[in-house]
Amino acid sequence: MRILITGNAGYSGPCVIRQLRQTWPGARLIGVDTGYFEDCAPNAESAAVDHRIDADIRDLPAGIFNHVNAVVHLAALSDDSTAKTFESAVGEINCRAALDIAKKAGVKSFVFASSCKVYRASEEDIPRTENCELNPLTAYARSKVAAEQGLKGLAGREFTVSSLRFATACGMSPRLRPDTILNHYVASAISSGQIRVTSSGAAWLRLIHVRDMARANDWAVARPGANGGAFLAMNTGSDAWTLRVNDLANAVAGAVPGATVSFLRDAPPETGSWRVDFSLFRRLAPLHQPREKVASAIAGMKTALEAHFARHGTDTSRMHRVKVLSGLLQQGRLRADLRWASVLQPEPESFALAGAGR
Repeated sequence: MRILITGNAGYSGPCVIRQLRQTWPGARLIGVDTGYFEDCAPNAESAAVDHRIDADIRDLPAGIFNHVNAVVHLAALSDDSTAKTFESAVGEINCRAALDIAKKAGVKSFVFASSCKVYRASEEDIPRTENCELNPLTAYARSKVAAEQGLKGLAGREFTVSSLRFATACGMSPRLRPDTILNHYVASAISSGQIRVTSSGAAWLRLIHVRDMARANDWAVARPGANGGAFLAMNTGSDAWTLRVNDLANAVAGAVPGATVSFLRDAPPETGSWRVDFSLFRRLAPLHQPREKVASAIAGMKTALEAHFARHGTDTSRMHRVKVLSGLLQQGRLRADLRWASVLQPEPESFALAGAGR
């Protein structure tokens, strides 16, 4: 068994690799990453891939996929603010590269990290199912919808595609991100003693811990087409992690002594519901349901960030995705299309190494 993971050095990548190693101890795990955030966590474990290929996902030769059985495609400009800032590149990176990899890979199983942000809000408080109308409002969401549509056209009897529409990622990872909402609230509570909510706090959040994301990816790698179809787009999260913004903010404040919460005065009322239905995920993957708890996720983030702040100070800009990419552009290390100024090409021996061994 050989599994190739794109974006292995990103936020969720180390957790995915750790989970795959546990489930598939005899598998050969191959990581492909462009290295944008390599300096964000210099002491983080890269999580035990058997072979790492440094390459832009837009430039992967077919030879990289020699003898590979499954691809877990995590690599992307991974949130609304990053995609908005670099909108000229998001379609190429998030959609066209995913389709190019799917066409070249020649694998049985392709797992795609999509998002619950593909839906429109409901005027009634009815959770969105996979059959509901899509209405992607941001560049990030539009890129995920376009990729899903292309992948659906490629799926078939010999090519199973699992598009996991994840809730918003959170929780501790060896390559921490402090710019997702739960993580940001914990960082703010520790560093300033205050959580500033820029709304009334009534909106619904859909969250998922990165370790639970890893379990879902693990399930999808081995998913037979009979369990969900050759192409499956599935909301991936849980009702236990569906909560309102004000409830999350207050839960974080309660875990950080002295922290307070403030809400935006005269905020306009929240319109529509963004809740999502996870019943298909429960039915198809009953043994891979989320296990993490909100309280323990907050406690884990608190412990990790307190240790990080003690060593490095409270400036988290070196781990914020938009700020890191903007800094690399200002330094001239990246071009406007987010390609490295010094061309990053995988070495020819990478092809042989990727297919060698177990």
